[in-house]
Formats: sequence, structure tokens, C-alpha cells
Amino acid sequence: MQIESKLPKVGTTIFTVMSQLAAQHKAVNLGQGFPDFEGPQSLRNALARAMNEHKNQYAPMTGIPALRQQIALKTERLYGANVNADTEVTVTSGATEALFAAIAAVVHPGDEVIVLDPCYDSYEPAIELSGGRAVHVPLRLPDFSVDWQRVKDAITPKTRLIVINSPHNPTGAVLSTADLDALATIVRDTNIFVLSDEVYEHIVFDGAPHQSVLRHAELAARCFVVSSFGKTYHCTGWKVGYCIAPPALSAEFRKVHQYLTFCTFNPAQWAFAEVLETDPQHYLDLPAFYQAKRDRFRELIADSKFKPLPVRGAYFQVADYSAISDMDDLNFCEWLIHNAGVAAIPVSAFYETPPATRLVRFCFAKNDDTLAKAAERLCRL
Repeated sequence: MQIESKLPKVGTTIFTVMSQLAAQHKAVNLGQGFPDFEGPQSLRNALARAMNEHKNQYAPMTGIPALRQQIALKTERLYGANVNADTEVTVTSGATEALFAAIAAVVHPGDEVIVLDPCYDSYEPAIELSGGRAVHVPLRLPDFSVDWQRVKDAITPKTRLIVINSPHNPTGAVLSTADLDALATIVRDTNIFVLSDEVYEHIVFDGAPHQSVLRHAELAARCFVVSSFGKTYHCTGWKVGYCIAPPALSAEFRKVHQYLTFCTFNPAQWAFAEVLETDPQHYLDLPAFYQAKRDRFRELIADSKFKPLPVRGAYFQVADYSAISDMDDLNFCEWLIHNAGVAAIPVSAFYETPPATRLVRFCFAKNDDTLAKAAERLCRL
């Protein structure tokens, strides 16, 4: 049988490849972006309690009311946005599902979607599966800021959606209020929607607030905002996220969601509803928690030949390795596993057309012992 692939350019993700290599060579895995520590004990206790209380069957398609209400309350408390838990909040099976459902809800064959490179690798496949075309606009080097004039110049009559991500994976850059104002000016009086990937919303450093699109009423009126409980509560394997969007967009989003997963892991929804109500301090303390890890990792590799770039949010450290090697970043990451016993991710994997840089991404969402072990190996190079 002949199979005509709908995703001919897609293979195994770079995250899986590097994690498999790390396992084979017993390397310290600072590649794939997951913590090697557990989430709060109170959350795990709440999950067990929900399972023992027989909350193990299908959840409502949009998410259990208690969790959607807590999400709405948190959103108002943090961003001053009054969202309707019934018509504007949808619980999803991870942020990746939410991103896919949002794209599928509004992108039609022939539409164009602007993405900002480097960008997360799930955006383009979702766009292509919807019959759209990803238009890649590179971020400015060396600070990975957005050149809004280039974004404006990339818009055509076919542009249907602009995807933004802050705090940014892989670079740790964050958007400012001026960025949101610039985006609002560009999409004003158009039929262009916005998809805001905010899965690291609670990991912003140096006392800066997270500038969510939900703070910007004009943008929020045309935007899907995607968040992740897995990132916030150190339990990426539970795959629970959510999307906030205006009622008309949420209605279209839910049409896709109900035929993707229909509903999301029920006991976990009850657990998250409980901890959001009883322990908001967890997500309020998250910036300081991860800033300490950022600062510790940067201190540990200060004597290495890696040059760490600034990190303003998320839990990734991009580093320049040009003082060590002139290999391209994919070959260097493979070499690094073999010769240093540390796994990283090549930043070129996030680009359509990578620039001539020598950059890799390390994940510092790890125990201090893990970071120290990796840093010791990196400093030997």
C-alpha cells in the first residue's frame, strides 16, 4: 500500500531523540523540559482522594465546573480579567491538545499562520494538518525580541492567526506591555486571531509580572490563551491544561476538543480544583523557586566555556558554545552526550531557517544534585 503522509517533513521529535541518546549513554538529561522532582504532596494526596472517591469516569467535556471556576478566579486575581467559567474556560488534555484545537478551530485550507522563530515544534504540524501554511518570522538576535514591523510585513489577505509564546521556549524571553500594544495595533480592524502560548506564565523572573494577553482587553477579545498545570505543578505526565477564549472562539474550540479527547483525566481535575482553592501560594512562589535554580545553574557553569544568555522566564537556559566547538548545534549535542555525558537540545530545531549561531538549550527544572552533576561535566570541556 502507498501512504501519502500528511506530515512528510515530520519525524521523531528532537526531544525524544536526545532523551533516548541520554538514556543509552547514561547522560545527565538537561534536554527534554520536564522536572526530575515531584509536584506538591498536597496535590498528589488530592489525586488519590479523588480516585478513592470514585471520580474515575468521564468528566464533562469542557472540564468539571469546580476546576473551571477556580481557573476563572485565578485569572481575575492575577490578570484582572473577568472570564466566564461556563463559556470561556475549557480544560484540555495538556497544552499541546489545546494548541492543536485552537489552530484547528480557526485555520482553513489556504490560510496562513504567522509563527515567531525559534518556536515550539507542535505549532507547524497542527497548522499543516488544518491545511494552512506556517509563515516563519525570526525573532531578533541576540535578545530574541519581536520585530513587529517584520510581523506586519508578513501579513497578507490569507493571514488567519498569529501565534505568540511568552515566557518563551526555548529562549526565556518575555513579552512586554509595549509588545502587546504593538500586536494589538497590527491586528486591529482585521479578521486575524491570536493564539497565546502561556504555559510558563508563573515562571517570570526578577520581580517582573507576567504580561498575559488576558491583561489586554483588545487582544483578549480575539485570542486563545493556553496554560499548563503540568508546568505549574511539576507533573507534566498528567497532561492537563486549559484554554481561555471569548465565547464565540470557545464554542469553535470545543467543537474540535470534543472529538480529539472529549474530556480530560477526571481525578486530576478534582485535585487541581482543590489545590487552586486551598494553596494558591504554590504558583505565587514559583518565580522565586525557579529563579533560584536559574541562578544556581548559571553560577555552576560560570567557569565553563559556555556563554549563558539572559533568561527572563521559563525554565530553560540557552548557552553559546562557540568557544568550545564550531560544529553545528545538532552534531554538537550528540557530541556532548558522548563526550561530556550531558544532554541538551539544539536551538536550530526550533527554526525553519536557523541562523549562523552556536546555541543549545539546557533545562534547569532539575534537582540541585542533577544540576551540579551536569555542571561539573560541562566545566571539564
